Amino acid sequence: MYVCLCNGVTERDVRQAANAGCRTMPELTMRTGCGATCGSCVSMATDLLHEARQAEHRSAIEGLLPVQAMSHAA
Repeated sequence: MYVCLCNGVTERDVRQAANAGCRTMPELTMRTGCGATCGSCVSMATDLLHEARQAEHRSAIEGLLPVQAMSHAA
């Protein structure tokens, strides 16, 4: 699905940019051109960036192993 019709940026493009390290709308605009023309896509693109960050955060948390408390008793 197109997010930015002016610059031909798709939802997939936004997700790929997020996976490549884009975290803010200005970063996304520099990388893809999304939001650089009329700006009507900024809200949707920002939401997609936020979703990508949340998914990344969930993956990081799921990858952590449970830590067992160590006893300091002698």
